[in-house]
Amino acid sequence: MNITASARRRLLTGAAGATLLTAGLVLAAPLAASAHVTVTPDQSASAGGHGVLTFAFSHGCEGSPTTALTIDIPDGVASVSPTIEPGWSIAMDRDTDDGLVTSVTYTADAPVESGLRAALALGVTYAEDAAGQTLAFPTVQTCEAGEVAWTEVAAAGEDAETLDSPAPTVVVGAASESAHGHGAASGADASDGGAQPAATSEDAPASVGVWLGAGGLALGAAGLITGLVALRRARR
Repeated sequence: MNITASARRRLLTGAAGATLLTAGLVLAAPLAASAHVTVTPDQSASAGGHGVLTFAFSHGCEGSPTTALTIDIPDGVASVSPTIEPGWSIAMDRDTDDGLVTSVTYTADAPVESGLRAALALGVTYAEDAAGQTLAFPTVQTCEAGEVAWTEVAAAGEDAETLDSPAPTVVVGAASESAHGHGAASGADASDGGAQPAATSEDAPASVGVWLGAGGLALGAAGLITGLVALRRARR
């Protein structure tokens, strides 16, 4: 059976298009999964202990550059000490009764373009009775146009991955023997501001998105091979 040049082009175009469409859909999964404000402790959180939390984001509000990040401090945190970051100014709101910090706002000197990663460090001391708690840090991302409230908290038995705008969370473990020692992060007392900045790393994409991406690329490659086989058979 002979096949015309135009028919061959249609077969090849269809196979290539299917491959690109499949790859595009699956690669969109890890990109969407990374569109959060994340928090990463520098060490395992323990009741009564100290640590440095790094809040990071790499996206704007539907593409609009980020101008500020406001982080609410939960009850399970006894004190906080924001780390001074180049290019950012810091403001703290305090409870009028006990003077504890209730929120910290980092304001960018220049808007952070969507697609650029920014990381902000916050020294903390966990409350003595915070063991076993999952502490949520509701965060509002303010942009030149609009804002995004990362404030949703999963209910009991609910998968946090299903939330549209999840709040960053930290799980606090039992008090450790060194919880009251003088470790590298022991300066996280709000009264002296001695917290040490933590080294940060790039946000790891969600594992589910990575597997979907790999599987989708394999399916796309299989589709292209199928198209080539069909073309050869048509030529015969």
